[in-house]
Amino acid sequence: MKPHKAELMLLIVTLFWGSSYIFMKMGLGTLGEFNLIALRFGLAFILASLLFRKRLRGLNAATLKYGALLGFLLLGVFTCITFGLKTTSTSNAGFLVALTVVFVPLLDRLVFKKRIAPPQVFGALLAITGIGLLTLNASLTFAPGDLLCVLSAVFYALQILFTAKAVKTCDSLQLGILQLGFAAGFALVLSFFFETPVLPSTLPGWIAILALGILCSGCGFILQPIAQKYTTPTRTGLIFALEPVFAAFFGYWFAGEQLSQQGYAGAALVLLGIVASELLGKAYPAGGPSRVLKKRRADL
Repeated sequence: MKPHKAELMLLIVTLFWGSSYIFMKMGLGTLGEFNLIALRFGLAFILASLLFRKRLRGLNAATLKYGALLGFLLLGVFTCITFGLKTTSTSNAGFLVALTVVFVPLLDRLVFKKRIAPPQVFGALLAITGIGLLTLNASLTFAPGDLLCVLSAVFYALQILFTAKAVKTCDSLQLGILQLGFAAGFALVLSFFFETPVLPSTLPGWIAILALGILCSGCGFILQPIAQKYTTPTRTGLIFALEPVFAAFFGYWFAGEQLSQQGYAGAALVLLGIVASELLGKAYPAGGPSRVLKKRRADL
């Protein structure tokens, strides 16, 4: 697969994920948080397993290990988002989860010891300033939901980094399907402990689960590792930066949500920080300006 086709696939995935916030809000009207997560990923896992059952033959221990790890990280992502949406808006959630792009290079440094380029530090500072404008209220405190969405971005960044590592040695489609199953299983166990698992009892609840399960989870998390195999984690993160734009659009169109002037300024800084971190960071790979110069001479 050519990189531009892989990146177009990731853009479609991002559109699905941008719509997921409004569907999660709908589902939480009648379902518990872990129940909602278990249903969406369980449905996605069942459909994907039936559709690609031949590809699931010959699973090895490494793929199962990475599938369990990615499933656990997905559970962390969506547990934070789902609980966060109870006390924040879909627009806020979308912009805060987009901080994934800023956290990718930071965690790449902590986990895999890679160097952070100066533009990525600059982008992080812009994004942090944007978070303050977007989320701080008159008493200079964060809503609990905003903090949970920031934590969700940390889980997301880890999921991107470990997916990039896993697809080098494992079948990407198998990984995509397994992570859905593990996320659903973990959430179901938690639902039995803290809730009473049920099926949706209303039409909006069923619409939410079907949309989340088929489009946002099934298509999204199966296509992601397949496409990500043909592009870089950094470019993946940059494409995912469009998710809050889609989230804000769906929030405005279907829920009538609007940001304040301060919120729009904060959202703009978050996006600017993300773009600065990614686009400018490409000009300063590990090794500094001297490495860039050497690469350009080699290209000539």
